[in-house]
Amino acid sequence: MQAGMNQWFRNGKRRYALFTAAAVFLCAGIIYIGAGGITDQWKYRLQQTLFHCSGEMYMPGILYAGSPEKQGASGWLREKALAWMPLIGYVEDHIPYEETMEDEETIAKILESQANDENMVDESGNLIGDPDESETEVQTTVPTADLSIEKLRDFDYLLSHFYIVDSSTMIGPEQLNVDDLLGRSMKIDTGTDGPKVLIYHTHSQEEFKDSTPGDPSESIVGVGAYLAELLNEKGIETIHDTGVYDIIDGKLDRSNAYGKAEEAVSTILEENPSIEVVIDLHRDGVSSDTRLVTEINGKPTAKIMFFNGLSRSRTNGDIEYLSNPYIQDNLAFSLQMKLACEKEYPGFTRNIYLRAYRYNLHLMPKSLLIEAGAQTNTVEEMMNAMEVLSDVLCQVITGK
Repeated sequence: MQAGMNQWFRNGKRRYALFTAAAVFLCAGIIYIGAGGITDQWKYRLQQTLFHCSGEMYMPGILYAGSPEKQGASGWLREKALAWMPLIGYVEDHIPYEETMEDEETIAKILESQANDENMVDESGNLIGDPDESETEVQTTVPTADLSIEKLRDFDYLLSHFYIVDSSTMIGPEQLNVDDLLGRSMKIDTGTDGPKVLIYHTHSQEEFKDSTPGDPSESIVGVGAYLAELLNEKGIETIHDTGVYDIIDGKLDRSNAYGKAEEAVSTILEENPSIEVVIDLHRDGVSSDTRLVTEINGKPTAKIMFFNGLSRSRTNGDIEYLSNPYIQDNLAFSLQMKLACEKEYPGFTRNIYLRAYRYNLHLMPKSLLIEAGAQTNTVEEMMNAMEVLSDVLCQVITGK
């Protein structure tokens, strides 16, 4: 019987992990009841604790915190879980740990997820986020958010009013520290020659409601060309890369679009060291009855959304092979753009979308991934959006 039990334990690490998670959540439940509620900040810290517990169980040589008195909340939760469920304690003492890495199949799946469209819809095609964005009429009045620094310093307020966090990832107050994000300068050096902005399209085949099929001038590429034209007119020298990264053997194939785009954009940056701002311009995909449109200066204008990859999976923590040393700069850029839009053109932007992967935002500190409109917008609405976007971008990167 003992041999059978040992075999069950050896082949059941997942059962063990589930038991442990259940015990930890029981502890969390007690804390929740005693505290009388739970905030997003507290949930983030609990998630961090769960990650630490899991890491300590599977990689003790890396994450072991030392003596019990130095383990803090993480150690307390773990000790209580083991005390309530002694079977887990037995498993911990008798199963040899192995430091594991994600296998090639898992890595391939993560890269495939990154390669998929960043569409902000659920499995049923319904838009994720603010319910008013599902309306079909042009939005002419919008509620204004409180942009005071006092409110923005409230992590729960900031998160709920300006962000949507995909279920694949998580973020905490350390990263969304508004004083840090607003304190990072996004200004470019206008005292040197050469191009300052690069616009490209990882997904170049995205078109709109009334696009002429196959005509690049009426696709996301044409929209990017207009944005580049507007920025050049404002005195911000801009390069527009029209490279195609999502077509293989004449067919739409996004499986390696980010990899191909990274290689091409890296070459452009090497050849043009004066570039400081990189924009990957996309078009979103939404359900057929959704129109992402508002009215600005009397014109129907497509809404835009800033998009950040955090290189962090809710399941596995930081994704080391998708590392990005510029995550905080990326977050600062998108937030400063979002707040500038809210101040000058309320209703123009949707909430900033945070997802797990990287999306080539590691190529430059001042990198933006922008989802402009969707397939239900017209080309005219998209072009009108670029006029607003170019104005706000100019303000943020030049102060003018």
